[in-house]
Amino acid sequence: MMKLFDKWDTSNISVKDPGVRQYINVEPILVPKTCGRNSKVQFWKGKNHIVERLINKLMVTGHRGKIHRMRSGNFTGKGIHVYKTVERALEIVEKKLQKNPVEVFVKAVENAAPRDEITTIEYGGARYPQAVEMSPQRRIDFALRMITQGAYQRTFRKKTKLVDGLADEIVLAYNMDNKSQAISKKFELERQADAAR
Repeated sequence: MMKLFDKWDTSNISVKDPGVRQYINVEPILVPKTCGRNSKVQFWKGKNHIVERLINKLMVTGHRGKIHRMRSGNFTGKGIHVYKTVERALEIVEKKLQKNPVEVFVKAVENAAPRDEITTIEYGGARYPQAVEMSPQRRIDFALRMITQGAYQRTFRKKTKLVDGLADEIVLAYNMDNKSQAISKKFELERQADAAR
């Protein structure tokens, strides 16, 4: 029986949300590192293990407000460093909740994935916000980005380590707590979409 990091069984984890079930891969794997095997084919990142996608997202978390608020200096270093960080963060989650941490993480991603967002349409020279449904792949990408950015924000200019910040963010997202940046951003986005209908 293959276990993730040789510690946690992922074979019995099920995704409850039918919209994103196809895009969250939790098939048993020993080392979540495929070295970009699926990177050349469009939309195939859904075939990567969800923990590997978290590791990749931690290395480059993406933009905030159209600029790199988190500067590239924070993201230098080896992939193995981030790999070990995620492994230790999952150990902390297991200690806090006494549950399989991969299952907790999958549920946190499901909770943090928004269903709607807003786009801008132009009509008669004026621009209006318009609510649109978010695609499943984008929902997962958004949730992972917000979880990683929330983890970095918890540790930026603080004594908190990234391992603890990531573990806290996963636990808060799992509990649907508004203190989690991913959950608060999801609620904000869905509130804006409701107002733009």
